[in-house]
Formats: sequence, C-alpha cells, structure tokens
Amino acid sequence: MPRRSIDTTDIPPAPEEIRIPLQAVRGRGAASAMAHRFSRDVRDPVDDGWASPHTGQCRASGLQEVDEDGGEGDGGATALATRVHFENVRSAISANDSPDISFDLSVNPYRGCEHGCIYCYARPTHSYLNFSPGLDFETQIIAKRNIADVLRRELGAPRYAAKLINIGSNTDCYQPVERDLRLTRSLIEVMRDARHPFSLISKSSGVERDLDLLAPLAAQRLAAVYITITTLDPALARRMEPRAAAPHRRLRTIRALADAGVPVGVSVAPQIPFITEDMEQVLAAAHDAGARSAFYTVLRLPWELDALFREWLQVHYPQRAARVMARVQDLHNLSDAQRGAGKTYHSDFATRMKGSGLWADLVRQRFATTCRKLGLNRERMELDLSQFRPGLLRGQSSLF
Repeated sequence: MPRRSIDTTDIPPAPEEIRIPLQAVRGRGAASAMAHRFSRDVRDPVDDGWASPHTGQCRASGLQEVDEDGGEGDGGATALATRVHFENVRSAISANDSPDISFDLSVNPYRGCEHGCIYCYARPTHSYLNFSPGLDFETQIIAKRNIADVLRRELGAPRYAAKLINIGSNTDCYQPVERDLRLTRSLIEVMRDARHPFSLISKSSGVERDLDLLAPLAAQRLAAVYITITTLDPALARRMEPRAAAPHRRLRTIRALADAGVPVGVSVAPQIPFITEDMEQVLAAAHDAGARSAFYTVLRLPWELDALFREWLQVHYPQRAARVMARVQDLHNLSDAQRGAGKTYHSDFATRMKGSGLWADLVRQRFATTCRKLGLNRERMELDLSQFRPGLLRGQSSLF
C-alpha cells in the first residue's frame, strides 16, 4: 500500500512562546517566586492566553492572588497575602563564628521577613525550608512561638556564659507580624529578668512600643538599639524595602529612642552603587535625630540573591542595571576572570562586609570623613555583661 503524503503548505507555524515580562508586585520587593537552589524543577511564566493583563504573572507562577485594597495600585501585579507558619524550636541562641560581626550570639524570633528588602542576605536561607528566596521569603513567615521559653532555659543553663546577644540580626524582629505575636517583646522580658545585656536592630517604628522595657534597661547599660536607614529617598525606599517604615518615620524612631535615654546607632547598610547615593545625608539626619554611632556594609549577593537582585534591577532600573552590577563587582575587587565566571562578590570574612580595592576605599573614606565631621562613633556602646544573673530565671533571689 503506497504511503500517504501530507501537504503541510497550509499549516501555519506554531506560535513562539510568549514570556510574561516581569513587573513589580504591589507591596513586595521581589518580582517573582524564583526557584531555590535545591529545586528539581524551574518554571518560567508564559502567556497561555487565559490570564488577565493584571493577574497573568501571578497565575502563571502559581501564586495566591489577594487584592488587599480593591484596586490596581501603581500598576504592578496583584498584591499577595502574607501567611504565618508557627514552629516550636529546640534552641533559641545561635553562635556567631564570623570575626567580622561585632556580637557573639544572636536570637531571631522569625524566619522570613515581610519588609521585603530586595538586598537582604537572609533570603537564601528560605531555601532550606523549601520556600523561594523571592516572594516566599516575604510572604511565608515562620514564627518561633516558643522561643522565649527556650531562651529562658538556655540562659539559665549552668554551662551558659554571658556574651553579647543581638536580637534580629537575620530577619527584622519588629516586622509587621510582631504587632500581634509579640515574640520580640517576650524575648526582651526574658533578658530583663536575667539582667542579660543585648542589642537589637530594626527598620521598624514598632520598637517604640517596647520603650517601657528598653529605657530602664538602657539606663543600666543592658540594652542598645540600631536603626537601619538605607536612604532618605522615600520613592527608592518603597521600591527597595516596601514594607519597612518610611525613612522619615525611622528618624522619628531614633529621636524617640534617644529622648528615652536608649543608646541608638544608625546602620547605613547596604551601600549599593548608583542606587543608594546619599550616605552623607543619612548620617547627618540620623545624628540630628540623636544617633551617636554608625556603621555600614556594602552589598553582597550570596546564592539566589544574585539573580533576585538582578531581576529587581531589570524591573525598576533597566537602563542602569549593567552599570550597577559592574560597580558592585568593583567594590569587591573582582578580576576579569571572576567577572566572566559570573562572580559578584568575595565571601571571605576579611572583605565581604566592606569590600576591597579602589571603590571600596572611596566608600570607606566617605563614611569615615562624615562620621568624623558629625562626631559619630566617638564613644562605643559598652554594655555590662557583669550584671547577668542566671539564678533569677530559676526563681532565686539576688543580693544586687
């Protein structure tokens, strides 16, 4: 039987796959639920013809759609809801073995952070939970509901030796869910009961709620607070750290802390070339508000954060994206071979925080000159470890 031939001249070619362009998600820093480094499958959103113009990105990515205020906002993709997951932890205190960090121990009541700062170095840790470091990091929040009880037990253990503890070093301890859960406040109460010194760092005005605890402890040299202000530009801050307090509100928080007698410093971190250009103005405003110490770091992009930050640049600053990334590599003094291999920073303890080379030196000089002119960092915030009384946590009375 002769084979039948098929005339294909009238069959139109298959349409090319149409990729959905990334767009900002209202109220979020990341633009996608990027697959994490342990994922088996990587999916890219494509236009299949079924999605509406405003929800296409969310549907194609399998994200939950929640229109929080009934409108389309600034034209970005539909807003996403935050979901809180509760967990019971076995330990509260994490030891720090990094010589470039000033504190020895840390306590973090939350994993993930609703502030959504696109530059956050903690984003890749969400991969260990099988969540995306992108949108999941800011919409899937883990709350350690028993952390105060665990901290009380650990501080009261006979083998524990007092060292400086920082609260909120990984993710913000005053992010929005703290208003209801009050986990950070419960940690401060444990520190107070044990007379254990601590510092905390935040971008939130929520810290003002706990001034009734912080002010008396600060008067006894048991507490200090650092407020991060990356820029004074409200439009940039809204894109870069969308659910953190506005810059002017953080300055008011510094003033409230200083007026209450709480030692307060300012973090101007991270420094991002061609994005955060107002370091001197931030330091001056923070000093006027009452900050008496300051520090900075430069942008570093571990693991998935590299791709996430590049994605953010393409959404918000496509014309300068290549320049920004080239200067980030300059800050870390990368060779041509390292740049060609896609490396964006050095992860070694000696240089990762401040960078190295010519451009890093220029940032360092700007910071040092401004601090010297303003009188910042003339005195160290020294907290008193000798007051620690673990017996108080076990119900014992104190002679002091």
